[in-house]
This record gives sequence, C-alpha cells and structure tokens, in this order.
Amino acid sequence: MKAVQEHKSRLARLQRALRANGWDGYLVTQNVDIYYFTGSMQNGYLWVPAEGEPVFYVRRSVVRAKEEAACEVEELGSFRGLGEKLKQRNPELLGKETPRIAAEWDVLPVQTWIRLKELVPQVQWEDGSHLVRELRMVKSPGEIAKIRESARVIDLAFEEAVSRLRPGMTDLELVALIESIVRTHGHTGLMRMRGYNQEIVTGVVASGEDAAVPTYFDGPVGGRGLSPASPQGAGRRIIRDNEPIVIDIGCCIDGYVIDQTRTAVVGTLPDHLVRAYRITEHILRETEARLKPGTVCEDLYARSLELAAEAGLADHFMGYGQDRVKFLGHGIGLEVDEYPVLARGFRYPLEPGMVIAIEPKFVFPGEGVVGIENTYAITEDGFEKLTRTREGIIAVPNPA
Repeated sequence: MKAVQEHKSRLARLQRALRANGWDGYLVTQNVDIYYFTGSMQNGYLWVPAEGEPVFYVRRSVVRAKEEAACEVEELGSFRGLGEKLKQRNPELLGKETPRIAAEWDVLPVQTWIRLKELVPQVQWEDGSHLVRELRMVKSPGEIAKIRESARVIDLAFEEAVSRLRPGMTDLELVALIESIVRTHGHTGLMRMRGYNQEIVTGVVASGEDAAVPTYFDGPVGGRGLSPASPQGAGRRIIRDNEPIVIDIGCCIDGYVIDQTRTAVVGTLPDHLVRAYRITEHILRETEARLKPGTVCEDLYARSLELAAEAGLADHFMGYGQDRVKFLGHGIGLEVDEYPVLARGFRYPLEPGMVIAIEPKFVFPGEGVVGIENTYAITEDGFEKLTRTREGIIAVPNPA
C-alpha cells in the first residue's frame, strides 16, 4: 500500500507540473518512466491529463499491469486505436483547437512520434523530457533505501572478488566473478541507461593499458571490451603485477542502481600513479566539503577542473585528449545517467533527496587508469555516503 501511495504521489506531482507549464497532458512512453509513475513496467502508454485520472493503456501484459499499477489500466489493443481512446476519455481536451501534450522527446522514436501525430493530428506536441527527468532527480526515502541496498551488495562482491584476485587472472574472469556474486544477492542483471545508443552491463573492470583504451561510452573509462562488437569493459587481457586495475562497477536491486569505482593493484603502483590517485581522493574530499543543499552543480565541476590543473594533470582528467568527458559526476537511480549532472550548463542547486555518483579519474594511455567513485544522497545539512567499500589503493600481495 505504501508503494502504491508513492506512485500516486508522483502522478500528482506530474499533474501539478503540467498545469504550471500550461500543458494539457503528458503521454509517457518510456518503460522506466512508466514504471516510475505506475509501479508497473508492462508494455504500453501512460496517459496523464493535467486534470482528471491517469490511465495506463497496456498492450501486454494487461493482467500483470492490473496487478501492479497504481492507476487505472485499460487494454490498448492495436496502436491505431490509441488516438480514439484518448479522444473518448478526454473529449473536452482533444476537442480544443490545439491541445498541448508533452512527451519524452529524448527517448521517443521518431517513427512513433510521427504515428502519434497522425492519430491525434490537432495536438501540439511538446518536449517534456526535462520535466520528467527533473521530477525523478529528487528521490524518496524508499528509493534511497534501495540504492543503499545495492551499495551493500556491491561491497560484498568487491571484497570477495579482491580476496581472490591473482596475477594471471584475466579482466573478464574478474568481472565474471563480481557478476556471479551480485546476481546471487539479487542484482537484476541490468544497468539501465537513458542516453541514445548508450549501453552498460556491470561496469568497467580493466587492467593496465586496456583500461585507458578510449571508446564510445560516455564516461572517463571505456575499456577495450571483448571485440569491436562490444567495445567497452573487460577484455581477455591477463592481469599483471604492479599495474592499476580499475574496478568501476554497479549493482541494481529492485530497479535502483549504485555506481562505484575503486583502484586495485597486485603488488605496488609506480609513484606517479600513486600521486595521481591521491589527487583523485583530494578532488573527492574537496567536492564533499561543498556537497550540501544550495551548491550549484556546475560549480563543483569547475572546481574539479581547477584542482586537476593545479596538480599538472589537466590533460589526463576524466579521459585523455579529445576523448575526455566533460563532467565530474551524474545523478543515479533507476538509470545510471540521471539528473543532475555535475557539468557546465547544469545550474541546478543541490536539493535533499538528490543522489549523485562522483567519479574523479585520471587516464594514462599505455599505463592505465586510477580513480575513485562514490555515490551520495544529499541530505538537509550535507550528504550521506551510500557507497560502503573501503577507499585507498587496494593492494593485493603477490602470492609468489
């Protein structure tokens, strides 16, 4: 019952936001957004009028949606019938000259949008992407509890995997070990991303120069991957002594993800990499000191750039050369890449309930990656560090 009330509250917040923007309704099309508002991730379309009762038009499975959803469920049937169903339910709305209806243009396929325009041609369609992402960026205590549980599970997996780390093991074997542990503790096997053509599994586990290989993934660490068909994350490289091993991993419990990075080594790292790692912790501590309500997101990123430059490592910060990414951290929740982003142009002030992964890293082509990442929940007077795993360079003795 508590979960149902939370979803109903989210729908009510969306309706208030629609009225504030002068929109007549919102057609929610993306599965994660549908789940956020209804509590069900069945295939269909969620119609939310600015006034009146929302309805979830479901293709499949109607039976399951009726069991799970916190709003009315109606069988959709053919997609061609959606326009008529909307007109029947809201004749006064769709009888207007140009009703204004929003949708998530950042994830709505053009083909689907064209068909929607044909089904309800009198509608003025508008981009409601930012609205939904802004509603989702402030988490409830229940959401934060799920992320906290994901953090607990990934900590268990990390410690178990590190205890079994040995030279001669491949990057693939190490990430497979981590994946097997988190799956047995409830990891869904998915790490969802909203960005177009962005994919991720458990994360990036890569050693030595393979960790510094650039790729399409919008993050500071890519990894070589197994082939050009899967060009990120762990490959088959053998882990060697005295080189950095970046373990950038996540876990998804009940839909909510944690994101964390630790740096490990079998033996000891060269002095310049140890120094670079310590600077990442310094950047993280400086960021934590300002991690409280009211701090503007882009200011945290700007300060991190200053600190990297002061250390003489600006060219290696958050990537290398033209493959550097332009952020320090990102919101996290049902998806890995949520709002807010600690980047230029994001003028959002931090608010209690925001959950942010902060990941200062340095990339050295031909050598590897060092860095750290923690996930934080913003509180009324500061933050709660949700990540549990110990910090520092995790040194594993060489058994030989």
